This record gives sequence, C-alpha cells and structure tokens, in this order.
Amino acid sequence: MSTVIEQPVEARLVAAAPRMPSIPATLRYDRRDPFAVRMTFPAPATLEGVEVCWTFSRELLTAGLKGPEGHGDVRVRPYGYDRTVLEFHAPEGTAIVHVRSGEIRRFLEATSDLVPVGLEHLQFDLDHGLAELMRDAC
Repeated sequence: MSTVIEQPVEARLVAAAPRMPSIPATLRYDRRDPFAVRMTFPAPATLEGVEVCWTFSRELLTAGLKGPEGHGDVRVRPYGYDRTVLEFHAPEGTAIVHVRSGEIRRFLEATSDLVPVGLEHLQFDLDHGLAELMRDAC
C-alpha cells in the first residue's frame, strides 16, 4: 500500500483583475507525517518562478470546509456553494485561491482511508526515533 496520496486540483487565483486564472496545484499527504497536508504550486504559477509548497494541518483543511479556520500563515474558509478559499500569508504578500470543495473532500477521504482521523499517532515509530536519539547521546 502506498504511503503517499497526491491529488492534482484546479486552483483559481483571486487577483485584483476581474478574471480569475486557473493554476494547477497538488495536494499531498504522506502517512510518515500524518498530521500534515502539503499544497504545492508549480514554478510558472508563482511570482518568483520557483515551486512553492505550503504545509498545514489536515485538521485545518477539514475544519475550513465548514467555517473560517486559521489564524496564521494559512487560513481556510468555505465560499459559496462548492468552493473553498485558501489564503497563504507570507512576508512577500498574500495569495488567495479558490478550490472546488468536492476536490478537497475527495482528497481528505483518501487521506482518512490511509490514516484514519484520530489514529495519526499510530504512524510514528517511537522506538526507532528514541533509538536514534540515544545513539547520538553516547
């Protein structure tokens, strides 16, 4: 069984201009980091011309489908019938994108099939991690 789920999504960048261009993005979940979700935007879709990856909690993405969530660099909220707004705040500025809520729900269902919500802690190999720490302590 795969330990990673990747799902391409169509994001619509909210800009000052009236049109909203579509940009490709990828949602990624890795059972080795079971609390986190990553959203990656390819280099051509960014101002700097380099790939940008944001990491935030699966719980934030789930909660943001139902109501406004987040107080830091990433904020999520529902918008209209089947859209979710993701805001990414950085020193360089703020990017706001709309993603179809159905795409996010499908992604979250797949992550829950891989690692059920509430059982994330079972993915950690604490014995191995402790052995690695102790190895360096001697």
